[in-house]
Amino acid sequence: MNLRHTMKGRRTVTAVAIATGLLLTVAGCGGGGDDKADDSPSSSAPAKNPDTTSGDDEPDAPTENTVLAESKDGDIGLTITSAVRDSGGFVTVSGTVTNSGSRLWTAADWRGDENELRGNASSVAGASLVDQNGKKKYLILRDTEGRCLCTRFTGGVKTGETVDWFAQFPAPPQDTTSVDFQVGSMPPATIELSEDE
Repeated sequence: MNLRHTMKGRRTVTAVAIATGLLLTVAGCGGGGDDKADDSPSSSAPAKNPDTTSGDDEPDAPTENTVLAESKDGDIGLTITSAVRDSGGFVTVSGTVTNSGSRLWTAADWRGDENELRGNASSVAGASLVDQNGKKKYLILRDTEGRCLCTRFTGGVKTGETVDWFAQFPAPPQDTTSVDFQVGSMPPATIELSEDE
């Protein structure tokens, strides 16, 4: 009899445990549905915000597309869209490079001839800014290991591809408002410097 009562008691405890587990599962599922319902409006609210901010960003869009200078060498086109003097004492030049040729372009002659820059393959490391009035040339900034503070075109630029790039230089004197950007065999491109806001 004791064995029978023990077995019956175990079955009851097991049944209660299963029933409790099922109730908690159902309650958890019901709560999860409510949470999702609550998340839906909040997740749709940010979806509306980009529409609102995109309206605010529209005036900025032409600024991003402003072309300060263009240069072309064969099938490679260089566009400069920004040349900003930073309060930290450097100038950041940025833009795009387009490969309209039929082969992969690896920026081999953009690396530069300096020994320190030889480890910067497929990059803008050989770029410089020339201040014609001050008769001074500014080489690209680099870290203590000789890596340029510039874009590296890892894997090259494919046919028909346009890629963003940037390069940082020491800032010329404050009264210098324009410089010539030079890289590789590209013709020099005169750019106006703007101040960081």
